[in-house]
Amino acid sequence: MSSSGLMPIGAFAQRSGLTASALRFYADSGLLAPAEVDAFSGYRFYAVGQVERAVLLRRLREIGMPLATVQAVLDAEPGEAVRLVEEHVKKVASDAATAQQHAAAIKASLADEPRLTVATLSGPVLAAAIEQILTATTYEPGMTVLNGVRFESGPEAVVLTATDRYRLSTRTLVSALWGLRPHTPDWGQAPRPPSTPAPVAWAATVDADDLRACLPDLRRSPEVTITAARHAVQMRLQNREDCHCRLLSEPFPDYRLVLDGLSTVSTRVTVEKTLLLRAIEAISSPRISMVVRSGRIIVTGTVDTRDSGGPVPASVTGLDADIWFEVTTLYPAISTAIGADLLLDFRGPDQPATVRSADHGDLTTLAMPIQPELSEASPETQRR
Repeated sequence: MSSSGLMPIGAFAQRSGLTASALRFYADSGLLAPAEVDAFSGYRFYAVGQVERAVLLRRLREIGMPLATVQAVLDAEPGEAVRLVEEHVKKVASDAATAQQHAAAIKASLADEPRLTVATLSGPVLAAAIEQILTATTYEPGMTVLNGVRFESGPEAVVLTATDRYRLSTRTLVSALWGLRPHTPDWGQAPRPPSTPAPVAWAATVDADDLRACLPDLRRSPEVTITAARHAVQMRLQNREDCHCRLLSEPFPDYRLVLDGLSTVSTRVTVEKTLLLRAIEAISSPRISMVVRSGRIIVTGTVDTRDSGGPVPASVTGLDADIWFEVTTLYPAISTAIGADLLLDFRGPDQPATVRSADHGDLTTLAMPIQPELSEASPETQRR
């Protein structure tokens, strides 16, 4: 460092993590001008106070931010700078999803392999079903299959399933291709009587991110024909560009074992969906208790916060119950349920609860309760 407190470009490059050539480029671009330039030699010198700006510049470029946006971030107030970074990250994610879609289409066109016509469905109905099932997907390192939706097509139905290991959602659709009749399996009752499962003509796990990208076009296509190859499925749309989705090779969890292994329902509740959602939304705690008594459900949070969603009128048969859930587990299961009235089946505080429509059996979600500490238990539970 010179006696004037300035650093030559080599030393500043080392401090900032930028190369000397990059510093020259950013100086010429107006992003990071040197503090001083020797008039005789042309040597560039930088001040210590410029290191922070140089490091931020480097980091912004490392995430692929364009120069114009970098300039805006460097000159913006902190709040605006954060917003600009978030916008850039969203665009990068969107561009990556688009690239994956296009790559899938390109690979499908290059692959010389037969395609199986799986099903023909209503586009809006399929889009709604996918949205409902996607709430049970999750990102988990080492288990990419949990960010996938299982498609199973057979002679009776097309079934969509997803699980994040705390929820399991499954939806049954009627396919125009097969001329199927409505199919509403009662998975709220367990165990089910022995039966021969319907044969599956095709089954695969479809990447959830690719399905999300397809939703806008699916909603606008009256009919969708799904065809499958070895590594991808194609959604053939009417008057729109086809969608392509990757298939995941990792084995999907055997969810039928979970459904077949459900214990006997001990408490059954019929309740208005909107009222129950309002009660849950009134709770600030991340954990809630559903205290089920004759004619009502009382939704509460932890004792410490004294949260209460108040009593919700309900039709209750069976035993009283006090069951705890994470809000992030239970709320999506209830909010995506079909119809105005819900049927809730409880099997005890440590067994999966079933959430489904009181009128339609084609969407079923299992939500896993949690075991709260005694200090969090509701007053009625503590008195037992």
